[in-house]
Amino acid sequence: MRINEYYTVEGDKIIRSRQFCPKCGSGVYLAEHADRRTCGKCGYTKYK
Repeated sequence: MRINEYYTVEGDKIIRSRQFCPKCGSGVYLAEHADRRTCGKCGYTKYK
């Protein structure tokens, strides 16, 4: 996945399309799977 798919631009605002990991903090995104979101750094998993 390219980094420009993590953001969308609406007017003069930048909107993140992915969530940050609550344990690792900003800059570490959660991977999108069919039934869950996971962090590749710490292993945090959030089920949909």
